[in-house]
Amino acid sequence: MKFYEDLLRVPQDDEEALFDFILSAIFEHKNSPLYKEAVIAYEYFKKRNVTITQYQKLLYTLAGDAVPDNYSANFKFCNAFFPIFVKQENSFLLGNGVTFNNDGTKDAFGGDDFDNQLYVAGESALWGAVSFLFFNLDHVDVFKIDEFVPLIGEEDGALHAGIRFWQIDSQRPLRATLYELDGYTEFIWDIDKDNRDQLKKGRILKEKQAYQQTVGVSVADGVEILDGKNYPSFPIVPLWGNREHQSELTGLREKIDGYDLIQSGFANDLDDASQIYWIINNAGGMDDIDLAKFIDQIKRVHAAVVEDDGAKAEAHTLELPYEARKAGLQDLRDSLYRDAMALDTDKISAGGNVTATAIESSYENLELKCDGYEYCVTEAIKALLTLAGIEDDAPTYHRRKTTNQPEITQMVLSAGEYLDDETILKHIPFINIDEIDEILERKDSEEAGRFEDEGSNVGINGEGTTENGDITDNINEDKVVDTAEDVKGEPLNGIQMQSLLLVMDKFADGKLSEQQAINMIATAIGISKDKAREIVQGL
Repeated sequence: MKFYEDLLRVPQDDEEALFDFILSAIFEHKNSPLYKEAVIAYEYFKKRNVTITQYQKLLYTLAGDAVPDNYSANFKFCNAFFPIFVKQENSFLLGNGVTFNNDGTKDAFGGDDFDNQLYVAGESALWGAVSFLFFNLDHVDVFKIDEFVPLIGEEDGALHAGIRFWQIDSQRPLRATLYELDGYTEFIWDIDKDNRDQLKKGRILKEKQAYQQTVGVSVADGVEILDGKNYPSFPIVPLWGNREHQSELTGLREKIDGYDLIQSGFANDLDDASQIYWIINNAGGMDDIDLAKFIDQIKRVHAAVVEDDGAKAEAHTLELPYEARKAGLQDLRDSLYRDAMALDTDKISAGGNVTATAIESSYENLELKCDGYEYCVTEAIKALLTLAGIEDDAPTYHRRKTTNQPEITQMVLSAGEYLDDETILKHIPFINIDEIDEILERKDSEEAGRFEDEGSNVGINGEGTTENGDITDNINEDKVVDTAEDVKGEPLNGIQMQSLLLVMDKFADGKLSEQQAINMIATAIGISKDKAREIVQGL
């Protein structure tokens, strides 16, 4: 495989050497163990299990030569264990997306689309060992291992450059993009029309460009690049599927193949055994092919002619060993779920009304496995945060679980007097994480309206005080108002001032939690929650 130092050794002014390097890097990547294992794993992920689909039943002649068996049943069942394991692990960790402490962090990566891209990247990393996240100015693109050549450093093992390549068909041009620290360059190799299996001389499709570009548009000049700049480090980061840096198919393939072969073999035997089995006496000159042809004729016309003198055909039936195969398949299934550290939902549903504790314990292996997966995802996201210049934030995950909803809800509500509204909503199982902010905002609006009514009842004037002076005894009103106006950047009107002082007074009196006060102030005076937090914490 090629390394980053190999790229540095290519002369800057030698295009031919650069073309040869890129083609060589792609060729070596396709012959690497990482790529080959990923290609096989992707076939299993698409339920095209390689071993069973390539399996060929054979017959043998009297001379010992093997020939394909085209006479007996040849079912080839591909089970879906591997895609189930991959999707279950990925959805368990990333199915509900990720959240950040700061509201604007996700917007730097494309908003809600970042969750979708991260999900795709995680899925690709689980079957292919690794995928790559490209921070593309205001969003994230995903490269799979079967389309991207990583160029890592010989000494530090870090990713310093890479080549993304694609070719729709062997008879179509090959495209490649070389990503470097100081920009990216696009290349193309056309197909030789005289020899469709050969590529023509490569050419540069687009010269090296900066990752961030300032463009101008005019009627006379069209689109013109005015300026460009790059990121402080390489803008593509690897996302590994596990800390062992290997496909999740590793260690499972053999058992998956065994399950396929037993299940397919049982179906073949059932099909063959649906007919009568024959024993032909005094026909020792018949080899496997002759016998297969005899059985095939019996199946087709239900009759056959025994030509040899003294030969006799006797019909027999055969009872298949069903219980042994059933037990073998069940043992393999249990072993696969255990080795994959996956959740077997059939065992939960078979238990009827299962308690929350029993459900929680069934997730133990999946939780342990996802702890390592979460570490890898977090490392990738932290690298993206660094590229975006965001240093004081971190992702939070919301693992998706099957629960006994009535039992969990009752438990949460029983502890409600000790919890704030946001915590209660986060732990109620039937409320989606995306609904929590909207629910809290509606509750805060209702509460703010109630406070305004209370203020009207005590006769608050346009300056936010009662006719007798201050309306609160727990806070310094002038300091609170001054802080709020500084944070907002403009004066508060009478209603905003009134609501602010009432909320801060109740917060100081312990009747509101800090988060409740933040949410209500943000709604009442029209500022972000981060700015509202500055006001509350400045009390």
